[in-house]
Amino acid sequence: MKVERANCGNLAINAMPDGSRIIRNSDDNTVLALNPTAAAAWDACASPTTIAGVAESMRQSLDASVTDELAEASVLELKEKKLVVISGEGFKATRRQLLAGLSAVALPLVVSLTVGEQKAYASHASSVDRENFNHPRANVPKNNRRPS
Repeated sequence: MKVERANCGNLAINAMPDGSRIIRNSDDNTVLALNPTAAAAWDACASPTTIAGVAESMRQSLDASVTDELAEASVLELKEKKLVVISGEGFKATRRQLLAGLSAVALPLVVSLTVGEQKAYASHASSVDRENFNHPRANVPKNNRRPS
């Protein structure tokens, strides 16, 4: 089985300090948030590879305890969001095997919002300047100290 990134068109990718990724697809105006586990799997799919190859790459970037089943679950999550394509035979892991193999690494998570949904949520959460919507507003005091 071969796994590789899908030809998604116009993607703007932002790597976050914790290893997660924010991906904006301007073709369909969606914003995808990949947690560090899903991001490691997505990075591993930069060139055609196998589930074992994805797992090995994830072990190098995340944790030595990453299993083939976790890599497989990550690839399935990415496939669901149309970020990767899979060719060849099917998957082997069951949900029970996947959950049994987890220890220190989080389940892969990819969250998808349209730009409109993201703006509506940001407006509701008061993280934007209502007079000038293009400028986000952080709720952090100017002295950069968090409230106690």
